[in-house]
Parts: sequence; C-alpha cells; structure tokens
Amino acid sequence: MARSKLPPTVRQRRLGAELRRMREHSDLSATRAGGLFGANQSRISSIEAGIYAVSADRVRALARLYACTDEQLIESLVEMTGGRTRGWWEEYREILPSDALDLAELEHHARTLRVASVIHVPGLLQTRDHARVVIGDVVPAMAPFEVEHRVSHRLKRQAVVYGEAATPLSAIIHEAALRMRFGGRDVVRSQLQYLLDRGEESHIDVLVIPFEAGTFPGAGHGIVQFGGSIPKLDTIQLDTDHGSVFIDSEAQVAKYHAVLNRMEACALKPSQSRELILAIMREA
Repeated sequence: MARSKLPPTVRQRRLGAELRRMREHSDLSATRAGGLFGANQSRISSIEAGIYAVSADRVRALARLYACTDEQLIESLVEMTGGRTRGWWEEYREILPSDALDLAELEHHARTLRVASVIHVPGLLQTRDHARVVIGDVVPAMAPFEVEHRVSHRLKRQAVVYGEAATPLSAIIHEAALRMRFGGRDVVRSQLQYLLDRGEESHIDVLVIPFEAGTFPGAGHGIVQFGGSIPKLDTIQLDTDHGSVFIDSEAQVAKYHAVLNRMEACALKPSQSRELILAIMREA
C-alpha cells in the first residue's frame, strides 16, 4: 500500500468512499477499524480519502473485517484497485483542470454512458469544429493554444464510443441544442450530419427532446451517468460554469437516475429523433 505522489482521482476517491461506507455500515469507528486491521486511524482515513493506493487483497481483508457479504460489490471494488490508471489523459496533467482528467478516466472505465444536454451537443458526439467554437467561447477567454489543448482532449475522449470495444452510449439532446447556430451554417450542418451518422451505429442512441415536449426535469444543466460494473457504483457528473461536479452518494445517484429516465421519456424514439435532426439540417 503506497502513498500516491499525485492527488487522488475521482475513481480513487470513490473506492475510498465505498470502503468508508462499508466501515460505517459495520458500526466501526476509523480508530477501532485501524486497531483491528493492524493500522492506525490515520491510515484508515487515508485509504478512505483515496490518498493511499490499496491492493485487491487489502480490499478483501477490509471487507471481511467489516462483515460485508456483498460479493458483487467487493469484486467490483477489487477491480478499482492498483493505484492511478496511467491513461492517455495523464499527458494533459498540468495543462487542463483535474476534473477534465477525472472525466476521461471515468469514461474509460464506464460500462455504459448516458448523457443529457439541453444547450450543447454532448462532448462525446461533437465534431472538431463544433468543439472549437463551444470551447473558445468561455469566460475568461483562453489563448488559442489553450483552446486547442481542450479540443484535442475532447476528441481523444471520444475513443470510448468507437471500435469493437465501444461503450454503449445513450445521448438525450434537446431540440434547442440542435438549432443553435454555433460556428455558422457549415459547422452546424456538419455537426447535425455527424449526429445522424453516429446515431446509425448499434451502440449509440441519439434521442431528441422536441420543443413540443414542454417542461421536464434536468433542464438546467448537463448530466452524465457513468455506469459502473454494478449499479451501486454508478457515478453522476453535472456540468457547471466552474467545472464538473461528481456525485456518488446512493440517494443523489438515484435522484439523477430518475431525472434521466424522465428526460428519456420526454424524448422521441431514435427513428423519430433522426427525422427531426434531418428536418433541422434542411433548415440550417
């Protein structure tokens, strides 16, 4: 078990949080757990904060100590051990905010992805030109090289929905996002055509909420659901002006599952969504 030289990722923090919940469910204090585990309270707290990388054997040992009998949960947590994943996103460390790296890591490990967006086309389905326009229009303004770093990061993230091992993606997009004139006519038409093309792939559902659907929950911000190896380990990400917010508490995850289900119920079926996108593209 080694102390990480870098701040813990959201995935490492999630592993620690699940171990903390497991301990609290067993009604053990961190001090008592440390004594039974042969460690001090500080070490248990560091594990739960994701500061120390914990091995698969130690996760199983802690689960036994906490009398956890949920084998699916234990083995899913074992899959999350081994320290920081040295993925492609590490090349952006000290270039982009840490939540951008956390987002890429969560997408890399997700078993399923469900994203809902009202004003913007989801990042995993944006063209390069569309992404450049959207990313370049932020406050405070970024230098051109900073914009290009973020654009390249966004496009590399899209690898998770390509190829034989592509992650299933359900994208719920409001009609408003499709009618935004970001970048001018050529950029808009290319983006709409790209949505049509990707929506034809068997692992991608593009679902459009039409204006006629009226009000619906979740209209105020983008929502992403990262499906874990078991539903208990799902994570929710909210897009805000100050960055990403990651949610893993069981009650809040359940709330956003319900919100996404409601949004999906408001959306047109894939074939109807395709017809609406085609109609909007003809008007662009």
